[in-house]
Amino acid sequence: MSEPIEVSVVIPIFNEEDSLPQLVKEIMDAMHPNYKSFEIVLVNDGSTDKSALVLEKLSKDYPQLICVILRKNYGQTAAMAAGFNISNGDVIVSLDGDLQNDPADIPLLVNKLSEGYDLVSGWRYNRKDAEIRRKLPSRIANRLIGKVTGVRLNDYGCSLKAYRKEVLADMRLYGELHRFLPVLANIEGARITELKVNHRERKYGNSKYGIDRTFRVMMDLLTVWFMNRFLTRPMYIFGFGGIFAILGSLFISSYLLIIKFLGNEDIGSRPLLTFALILGVAGVQLFCFGLLGELLIRTYHESQGRPIYRIRKTLSGGRSI
Repeated sequence: MSEPIEVSVVIPIFNEEDSLPQLVKEIMDAMHPNYKSFEIVLVNDGSTDKSALVLEKLSKDYPQLICVILRKNYGQTAAMAAGFNISNGDVIVSLDGDLQNDPADIPLLVNKLSEGYDLVSGWRYNRKDAEIRRKLPSRIANRLIGKVTGVRLNDYGCSLKAYRKEVLADMRLYGELHRFLPVLANIEGARITELKVNHRERKYGNSKYGIDRTFRVMMDLLTVWFMNRFLTRPMYIFGFGGIFAILGSLFISSYLLIIKFLGNEDIGSRPLLTFALILGVAGVQLFCFGLLGELLIRTYHESQGRPIYRIRKTLSGGRSI
């Protein structure tokens, strides 16, 4: 019987042919003294350079390597999801393939998990990136994400993170949701902490991040906010909105009827009448959206056998069972 894998290291790759040999060597140097069994999962996300050929060569030199070649460029989130699904380790560590994350920090994050945490996120405390173009927008985004989601971290954008495998088991990633993994883990009831890690200047190639990524992240932030607050209770947001709109419509309509019959005033040409009708229709629609959302959520959980709670441990007679 093969020895269980202690740690899986997952790295999404896109046009990093120059970085790969040094990256793999540094990871091997960091893993060998600390773990008897480990694997390195490199996911080539449709690279247009020679990354696939380099991975093929490296896989022959290092038996611990698992190289996944995707058919086209699906994006970092999809590449990470593929790596997570293939990984066999009890602990999964993710990092970027551009050598800016330091593989020597991997054992530090894994050891931090042993203190009772389910996810340890890296914090690039002394980040080696351009101040205006990269660091300032990142600080603003981190504060906004923390305020909106309630999960406050200093560095959501750091790919260097360590997870217990069971935390990732129920997550479904799409869009740019890899950035919000701590928030998704928090929805699952995970214990999360942050650890300062080393960050290095880019040695090869150019950054793959552009301004368009910012807009995609903002859209996904709205999705994550809704999931974090109303995933199992959509009626709370749609239903309350619908009730307030219906009550507002009834109040305005009552006022118009009073001045119509008691004050004998013409209300047919009043904009307030149109507003009351629109408010009433909108209220009914929002309330119906809430009911449909409740039905969809129940179908979602029941069809997947997915519980709406997570049990950390069960005790009997003072012992875990």
